[in-house]
Amino acid sequence: MALALAEADVAVGHRDVPVGAVALVDGRVIASRHNERELRGDPTAHAELLVLADAARTLGTWRLSDVTVVVTLEPCPMCAGGLVAARVGRVVFGAADPKAGACGSLYNLCADPRLNHEVVVVAGVRAAEAMQQLRGFFEGRRSI
Repeated sequence: MALALAEADVAVGHRDVPVGAVALVDGRVIASRHNERELRGDPTAHAELLVLADAARTLGTWRLSDVTVVVTLEPCPMCAGGLVAARVGRVVFGAADPKAGACGSLYNLCADPRLNHEVVVVAGVRAAEAMQQLRGFFEGRRSI
């Protein structure tokens, strides 16, 4: 999670919401990304989707069943859908997102037995730090 939190800090440099994601296989980092929606002008440029694309390129397959994705904020429905579609083995997240979280807070796409794959979810890892990072960003934006 420390690497994901550090990656999230990079997003602030281009006015993006500080969310960072890291993809690991057997504890080895294979990709790390942060939100780039503002930088790219792309509504799909969430850290999770970017890290999935990089992980797939690195591994040479879209089936990421051996991958753990560590992300600072609970994935939204779009990103949770990406995790399921990529057959990710596990997602670990920091701060819960009661307004848009799709890994247990608002929805639970990763553990929906109606879908073709379920992702193991580990929630709340270093949640206070992740939440503080987000709060600091939004407080700074409100003061402008």
